[in-house]
Amino acid sequence: MAVLTGAGVSAESGVPTFRGAGGLWKRHRAESLATPEAFARDPKLVWEWYDWRRGTLAEVQPNPGHYALVELEKRAPAFTLITQNVDGLHERAGARNVLRVHGSIWSVRCLACGIEREDRRAALPEIPPRCQCGGMLRPGVVWFGEALPADVWGKAEAAARGADLFLVVGTSAIVYPAAGLAQIAKASGARVVEINVAATALSEEIDESLRGPSGELLPLLLA
Repeated sequence: MAVLTGAGVSAESGVPTFRGAGGLWKRHRAESLATPEAFARDPKLVWEWYDWRRGTLAEVQPNPGHYALVELEKRAPAFTLITQNVDGLHERAGARNVLRVHGSIWSVRCLACGIEREDRRAALPEIPPRCQCGGMLRPGVVWFGEALPADVWGKAEAAARGADLFLVVGTSAIVYPAAGLAQIAKASGARVVEINVAATALSEEIDESLRGPSGELLPLLLA
């Protein structure tokens, strides 16, 4: 079994999705902040946004959908959770085999020495933060226009190809290449099932679409 999760799963915990109505922060859209160009132009502004996001995430909790996926992982002989989310809620719920194709908001990477490490402080004491070597740190996430981490993506593709059942949960299916994993799984013979509150670009291409919040439907599937 393999599962791809998107922002809808986290939204049920109160995490802002930054898409559609209400997706603004200080009059800025996520698409204008989460880019290498934005960071090069104004790293302080970008880090203020990420610092605010980290503070917001520190106050939310995993929801029943997160915990249902943990239970699925326990029951399946082979299970891979592929997530587009950077918030770490899957891991906080107890998920073990997680592939973060878009990185983690709780990691930082030095632009000078290249070291990457976890930093789970909800509020950073200095913005922009600095490495011990003196170099500037950037968030350990994949920005618009950047390539996905090759090792993580390779494992995600392999999980999609090898799955008998592939679940697509809470994703708009418009952010590629992650959205293409369902098509890879389908072409490789998997049964592909979507769980989402609304129809997506995948809905007509796959085996089954279940409408509703993942926090309600995933526990029902377990039952």
